[in-house]
Amino acid sequence: MDETEFWEIVDRTREDAEGDPEEHAELLVERLAQLDPDSVVDFARHFESRYNRSYTWDLWGAAWVLLDGASDDAFDYFRCWLIGQGREVFEGGVHDPDALAELLDEFDEEIDGDGEELGYAADEAYERLTGAETPDLGLPLPPPEPVGTPLDFEDEAVLSERFPHLWDRFRD
Repeated sequence: MDETEFWEIVDRTREDAEGDPEEHAELLVERLAQLDPDSVVDFARHFESRYNRSYTWDLWGAAWVLLDGASDDAFDYFRCWLIGQGREVFEGGVHDPDALAELLDEFDEEIDGDGEELGYAADEAYERLTGAETPDLGLPLPPPEPVGTPLDFEDEAVLSERFPHLWDRFRD
């Protein structure tokens, strides 16, 4: 599976779920379960590499603004959700987290921002197909700490300065 097919599957299942993250995860599992096990592993590899690449302090700060706070787990689930939003939103958000203010049409912190189940979709599909756990993906270990310069998430002045567009749109 190449990168284009990965994003096509993410996009198609998100569109079919009409923005519901839980439904998106269910549809993703169903779609992946129609593939062969090697393709599911390829999908998992694409997902995990993007998940690891999004482990940055700046993106965590953006998640903090959007979610009005984001614990370690909440940030993990946010990163899964961000992948589920498709290539343009994901790449734009990783490159410039403040750009999420323009990239996201809507954001309801009660529904959006939590894609925990998306992170398990490939594993669930692989287990359905094979009865076994997903094999090691052969990816480098993720960094022990987020990449970049740490931010003081409790300091609203820091957040509003670093993420002016997100702050204006989602916190004012």
